[in-house]
Amino acid sequence: MRRHTPNCRPGRFAYFAHIARPLLAAAAGVAILVHPVSAAPRDKVYTIANYPVEATAKDAVAAKEKAHADGQQAAFGALLKRLVPVTAYAQIDRLKSMQAANFVDGVAIRSESNSRTEYIASLDFSFQPDAIRGLLKREGVPFVEEQSPTLVLIPVMTQSDPSGGVRFRPGGDTWTKAWKVLDLENTLTPMRIEALLPSIQDDTINAALAGGDTAERVLTTEYKADFVMFAIAEIDESNKQLNVTLAGIDAAGLVSWRRGYHLEGGDVSYAMELAAVVTQGVLEGRWKVAKGEDGGGAGGIIQMAVAYSTLEEWDDMRRHILETPGVDDVRIGTVSSNSADVSVRYPGGGTSLAAALARQGLTLSGSGQAWSLRSGY
Repeated sequence: MRRHTPNCRPGRFAYFAHIARPLLAAAAGVAILVHPVSAAPRDKVYTIANYPVEATAKDAVAAKEKAHADGQQAAFGALLKRLVPVTAYAQIDRLKSMQAANFVDGVAIRSESNSRTEYIASLDFSFQPDAIRGLLKREGVPFVEEQSPTLVLIPVMTQSDPSGGVRFRPGGDTWTKAWKVLDLENTLTPMRIEALLPSIQDDTINAALAGGDTAERVLTTEYKADFVMFAIAEIDESNKQLNVTLAGIDAAGLVSWRRGYHLEGGDVSYAMELAAVVTQGVLEGRWKVAKGEDGGGAGGIIQMAVAYSTLEEWDDMRRHILETPGVDDVRIGTVSSNSADVSVRYPGGGTSLAAALARQGLTLSGSGQAWSLRSGY
């Protein structure tokens, strides 16, 4: 199934979702609405759309019933993870086993197919906003239901330059489709997927990767949007890995974030699907942190002076900072031959960040608005 979990690898259904679904939709003519729901703007996030389900049973009717029941339970868990900050995930473990049917408001069938014993479909599950709100409030679980302003996301691929450098090109069908099949409308961080414009040069993308604000000015002008971000995919064939980097600005601030995904069996398509799902979760997490701070939650800006001996050491330290889980809104100011001014946002502030960086061999010391970072080796 396309909705990835740590122990779930999409098999034949992933192929069906991307190849056969458009054919089924055309054959059906229109999507079938089992229970139409007119949602208020703030209630949009209570719909989990385009959710794939499948089941096998003794006959087609039983398979369909099983797929719908299992699907709504899984979608209920996905909704809780969408609304609740990651720091409170432990509080929702006991809630995910509750009967999802008690909270479902409607189901829309986008596409479906069945044989004598198998049922496969893509469904939209709408949940009752007031019932979910009431549940979370009774259980004392924090949640965010306000959507962020729309983000323009630009899928980009890297390619080798004859001189040995790296160039950038439009995302291509596979990487772009990995994003377009997601629920981009009901997510906490709505997105509009746009192609890389010919006017966007490599130096603009490199500036975004470096965390500078030069790229921000160019992108907001060219795309006529306040928030624009690159999702850069690099296929590392020698290490059998897909590397994905986010660079740009969203409603939570500047970001330069990177993560690698193993190319299991050389399956680039699967790795890109998984990367898009995880990255959307990262963007939602950033927004939930930002809204939590607005409401007095933990997390703050840490200003630090980074000291190093060589620019190579700086590159290594910058990579560790960017790859530290939880670090976001990275802003890099003046960079000299032996120091750099950097600010980051991190839940728990400087003390918590110091503990996280120490595990990577970096020493962060100081307090308040005066922190210094150097190599611990």
